[in-house]
Amino acid sequence: MQFLCTRLCCFLIASCLGAPAFAQERYSPFVPTDESDVVRMLRLAGVREGDVVFDLGSGDGRIVLEAVRMNAGARARGIEMDEKLVAESTARAKASGLADRVQFVHQNAFDADLKDATVITMWLWPEVMRMLRPKILEEARPGTRVVTRMWDLGTWPPDETLRDGNTLYKWTVPAKVAGSWDWTLTIGERTSAYTAILDQRYQSAEGFVRVGSRRAVLDDVKLKGDEISFSLLLSLEGTKLIRHQFRGRVAGDVIVGMVSVLGDTYDKAVEMPWRAERAAAKSAYFAPTGIDPEAGK
Repeated sequence: MQFLCTRLCCFLIASCLGAPAFAQERYSPFVPTDESDVVRMLRLAGVREGDVVFDLGSGDGRIVLEAVRMNAGARARGIEMDEKLVAESTARAKASGLADRVQFVHQNAFDADLKDATVITMWLWPEVMRMLRPKILEEARPGTRVVTRMWDLGTWPPDETLRDGNTLYKWTVPAKVAGSWDWTLTIGERTSAYTAILDQRYQSAEGFVRVGSRRAVLDDVKLKGDEISFSLLLSLEGTKLIRHQFRGRVAGDVIVGMVSVLGDTYDKAVEMPWRAERAAAKSAYFAPTGIDPEAGK
């Protein structure tokens, strides 16, 4: 509660003193993050070698500097609207011998290019963080970890929450999988065309598939970053039930991975490559089916 009052007082004082208008809808006044929470946030993010940490609203630079101290193979960038704080953070980085691995940019967070980030940290006014949510989901690469302090991101449910102290939240940016996907599989001597529809809400997804005249639900759909997996139980033409277990990585309009197939003609599961492509035209899932010749048997 103390932090909420401090931030609210700072905001009201700035307003009463005629603070300049900023480009974003709600300006977040600078209140330093507790040093202990800086470490907790970065540990929750799992900063590792090769990471590029973006701190949106970097203030005095403490999260940015601690990120590269924690891992010598990481780099970091602070995005800050207060030009004075940017200059002070840059000077602090030089004095600490870390200037070669960090950068502080005088910029509105809504204008930052997030495509290079692998970790994004934020502690801004709660409405501002929520307004940044669509930008993060649109621009950040799948697998990017997002960590916030005290406030969440609205309807996007966190993947992990820490409550031992000030509450911290963590998300992993999911790949965009909603839409129609097509692939073929050769099982035995028969090649079958699969067409699937995936619905997505953040990191949650469900799907439906059609092969010939048969449709089924994709079970146990899991999406984490660019990784996707699901299972399917379906009888193909001329066969009994075939069990499929798919796993792959999403790269734009392509999913590449493996599928494990277990059917009535196999004593054990057979693994084969799997490649799905996003359908360019209307999905065959919606084409007329006709009467199933197996119906009633």
